[in-house]
Amino acid sequence: MPATILVVEDEPAIQALIATNLRRHGHDVVTALDTEAATRQINAALPDLILLDWMLPGMSGIDFARRLRADPRTRTVPIIMLTARGEERDKVTGLETGADDYITKPFSPRELLARIQAVLRRGKPQATEDMVEAGGLKLDPASHRVTADSKPVNLGPTEFRLLHFLMTHPERVHSRDQLLDQVWGDHVFVEERTVDVHIRRLRAALEASGLDRFVQTVRGSGYRFSLENS
Repeated sequence: MPATILVVEDEPAIQALIATNLRRHGHDVVTALDTEAATRQINAALPDLILLDWMLPGMSGIDFARRLRADPRTRTVPIIMLTARGEERDKVTGLETGADDYITKPFSPRELLARIQAVLRRGKPQATEDMVEAGGLKLDPASHRVTADSKPVNLGPTEFRLLHFLMTHPERVHSRDQLLDQVWGDHVFVEERTVDVHIRRLRAALEASGLDRFVQTVRGSGYRFSLENS
């Protein structure tokens, strides 16, 4: 699945190279040359991951990472630090600041993509193209196909994203607000009952297979995906 990645890098040539490579592999990329521009991008829409250069004009990448980790809205956004500083103490500083990974320049495009996929897999599994299977239900993000007991299930794009998110976060109860942020996107303003409408459509699509029972309502709290009986 394509992820939205914010690249904060003050060297235009390096920024362009990274952005081009990520777009070539299907990711949506937004860019910023400094933390002020990055803040505007984040305020507009929360990215799935931030590639953050250490040495930036004005506020450093390290100080910006600290600020992101102190803000409840951005606390869990994955951060990969990019830097020419390769000494062990610098890596430790970056990771202790809250970065999820640390890549030393120069790096290969293949390494960068592998690191991004690894971090997304840990923090946002719905942003990867890994196949998801549970209880006879199979979802393939790469081909955008869903099968229930080997029979195809036709889903609209929103129902597909909703099912993907629920399947990659099983047994957890998600409120309507959480689902709106994760499936529809941060800063997208739609009514909470929109979630209920799409949950009903998802269940209707799964009803013939009997696997609609996996999409469960938790009264007063929200919805969860579970193979256990509610």
